[in-house]
Amino acid sequence: MLTHLNENGEAVMVDVGGKDVTVRTAAAYARIRMKKETLEALLNADLKKGDGLGAARIAGIMGAKKTSELIPLCHNIPIDKITVDFERLRDTALGITVSAKCTYKTGIEMEALTGASVVALTIYDMCKAIDRGMVIEEIKLLEKTGGKSDYRYEG
Repeated sequence: MLTHLNENGEAVMVDVGGKDVTVRTAAAYARIRMKKETLEALLNADLKKGDGLGAARIAGIMGAKKTSELIPLCHNIPIDKITVDFERLRDTALGITVSAKCTYKTGIEMEALTGASVVALTIYDMCKAIDRGMVIEEIKLLEKTGGKSDYRYEG
């Protein structure tokens, strides 16, 4: 049963009023492929627009904080912490992990996923002058804890 639909099939916001406040965490992942030269320029902060990773990190945090304004029916939740980490994958790809934590009645998965997406989009924007062929791929939830159930990506 879909929780965001009422008995008439209409969209509704889930009532979390009766849920317990618990610590909840989530981590999301995205990957962006690009030319080797593009990745080198990004990692060396040698882009005409400036520090691409720094800008992307801030954008990811801001994007996660704005999730309830971007995704219909998401609750506006108090976020305790957001981190953004980067990992070089081969010579032509960058892995992005956004981790988020809250102490609330509903989870923080959408914030982590939104953050990872915004980081990847910001990297694209910062690097597009030298590489319009970048590909954002594999945006996924890695794990979530707290609430009724935990989840860990098994792929």
